[in-house]
Amino acid sequence: MANHSSALKRIRQNNTRRLRNKYVFKSTRTTIKKLIKGEKKKEEYSKVFSMIDKLSKKNIIHMNKAARLKNKLIKKLLINN
Repeated sequence: MANHSSALKRIRQNNTRRLRNKYVFKSTRTTIKKLIKGEKKKEEYSKVFSMIDKLSKKNIIHMNKAARLKNKLIKKLLINN
């Protein structure tokens, strides 16, 4: 365990950020799954794209993974139309 107060603070910050990132990523994945199943409207694509871009911008996911997810959703949108 850390002995310095700055190290203790760093541990608290890391735990808080980890939980926040986990929550945001999980909620985005749930929204994507609902969108693919068809439970959400097609107008929701822009909202999901912005969620994915935010994850990428905050380095929660890699930018290539974000591009892959968006490409997958675009293909689903084109097939369903």
